[in-house]
Amino acid sequence: MLTLFRDNRSASEPDQAVIAKPPGATGASSEQCELARSDVDTSAGLIDAAQAAQSVINGSARRRVLIIVENLSVPFDRRVWSEACTLARHGYEVSIICPKGPQATAPFELIEGIAVYRHWLPKEGRGVLGYFAEYSAALFWEFALSLKILATRGFDVIHACNPPDLIFVVGAFYKFLFGKSFIFDQHDISPELYEAKFGRRGLLWRIMVLLERVTFALADVSIATNQSYRSIALERGRMDPERVFVVRSGPNLARVRSLPSDPAWKKGRKFLAAYVGVIGKQEGLDLLLQSISHIRGERNRDDVQFVIVGNGPELDEVKKLAAALELDEVVTFTGRVDDATLFTILSTADVCVNPDRPSAMNDKSTMIKVMEYMALGKPIVQFDLTEGRVSAGEASLYVQNADTAEFGDKILELLDDPVRRDHMGAFGQKRVYDVLAWDHGAVSLLSAYEKLFDLRR
Repeated sequence: MLTLFRDNRSASEPDQAVIAKPPGATGASSEQCELARSDVDTSAGLIDAAQAAQSVINGSARRRVLIIVENLSVPFDRRVWSEACTLARHGYEVSIICPKGPQATAPFELIEGIAVYRHWLPKEGRGVLGYFAEYSAALFWEFALSLKILATRGFDVIHACNPPDLIFVVGAFYKFLFGKSFIFDQHDISPELYEAKFGRRGLLWRIMVLLERVTFALADVSIATNQSYRSIALERGRMDPERVFVVRSGPNLARVRSLPSDPAWKKGRKFLAAYVGVIGKQEGLDLLLQSISHIRGERNRDDVQFVIVGNGPELDEVKKLAAALELDEVVTFTGRVDDATLFTILSTADVCVNPDRPSAMNDKSTMIKVMEYMALGKPIVQFDLTEGRVSAGEASLYVQNADTAEFGDKILELLDDPVRRDHMGAFGQKRVYDVLAWDHGAVSLLSAYEKLFDLRR
């Protein structure tokens, strides 16, 4: 997919497992294949919303939803798959249109009762012509497959997941000609991402702002991943506050699990620090490597091994920088790994890091990797960004102004204080169970759909 748009997911793939509930946590782990539970122990208001949604569905015609996502294949898009499973579990008939991926090549699959239609896309766009080719192909297949679904399974709602902000073209066709409803699920804020990637605005940036506005204007209901995105929907998108719902991309506790540690990942050193996620320009892996160089050079510490899990457009450049800084011995690059390997690494890690580069985009975005670190009880070091602090709270130390030396020092500060590490890890794990896990987002999603179908009546 386009390197212009980021993927805030971590570098593993869906699996089924359970992590033990931390002491004092009030949330409940999900059961089954990433399907959100209807009996999650959260606030009474959220329980009522979920029960109301189920009651209405049981007493009326089956509701049919078509989810369209372009930037990642399903079920490997964790947020989309969690949303689809939640809707299916609560009586909705769900169809999904998405691109094929390396491990999802079948043009059609029925998974857990969810119909997944996959289409071909050209290689990720490079330059104007590359973007045009990719977007054109995506829209062609989205139209073709949606017509097929309309004639077979049918749908009442199009649930559009950006990036890019072009799926409104399909939504407008069905809304104005067939009376279908349109939900905009804003996963990324494209104008800010463009500015973060290229360091400027300009014509393409203005086009992105326009496309975002048109998408919001068409939406009957919009879904935001956090309060910062909700503010954009209200201010830039001019949405009615009653039609904007925050559905956080929290970790699914059916998947996240603690495993026995494996000292082999430390390669003979005392400590392990881990990063999991996409390796792109915005993710700041170059800043992390500079911090590691500071630890090795100025602080003369050779007792910390680092592991970087994931893939992305900047992987080759990051590896070259690691070699130039003579860090090959202390930095392990794994590429994309399965869940068993991922959770073994994270279970072995003493500290986890989130070096996302400070920018307007990152400041407003919620990173799933941070919450996965927290779910496993790991203390974190990250740059001080608004939504990063909202998510982690006391589970993280924060570094100002992309200061790589301070970032390295904060890592050492935690490694040298095991009591503090334990306290921060316990705080983060409890926060995930009580507030951030997908079970809590699931009931907000159901509330958004209740609002939508109220509008349809």
